[in-house]
Amino acid sequence: MSLKAVLFDMDGVIVDTEPLHRKAYFKTFDQLKVSVSEKLYTSFTGASTKRVCETLISEFNLSHSHEDIAAIKRSHFKDYFYNDEEFDLIPGVRKLIEHYHENGITLILASSATMTTINMVFEKFGLEKYFSGKISGADLQESKPHPEVFLKAAEMAGEKLENCMVIEDSTNGILAAHRANIFCAAYKSFHTHNQDYSLANIIVSDYSELEVDKISKFF
Repeated sequence: MSLKAVLFDMDGVIVDTEPLHRKAYFKTFDQLKVSVSEKLYTSFTGASTKRVCETLISEFNLSHSHEDIAAIKRSHFKDYFYNDEEFDLIPGVRKLIEHYHENGITLILASSATMTTINMVFEKFGLEKYFSGKISGADLQESKPHPEVFLKAAEMAGEKLENCMVIEDSTNGILAAHRANIFCAAYKSFHTHNQDYSLANIIVSDYSELEVDKISKFF
């Protein structure tokens, strides 16, 4: 048994688009004239846009379709994505991705984000060449904490579950990895709030701690 594949979540792991999503969502809420509490907003973490929009519709009795709300939010997000100067890769992640790539480890992206957003990120930061595959949870039947996205990612990598590792940062993602029975490393940054790491196998706050020689003892 050894580490053969790493399944990366994207948001909060590779890039921190959370602040962009937050700005885009709150601009959308203003447009819809709904008042979303911090508590409700926190419960959206790691959920697909469709699920968030469906929750808004039922919570506030909106007449919009989830497609309408998603389109409003998407246009705001796109604007922030290309124009927000603070938007960059998470510190140390490019080095870690290159390190795995050089060590012959198969990399798969397994994110709840839409494929459009995934491709925007990969293009903006030149990540395409390191990854063997990408899966968007938005294209699947179930979203995290359901394990489907990671089971499909392991299948895409062509590796047994015990030779895979998931890197996640959210309660829903960690639970999904746990349910898939895949070793999970939780990345905890100073941006991370209100997430539960109790089911992660290890918790790190610096990506150098996930280099092959340091985690080989687990595999």
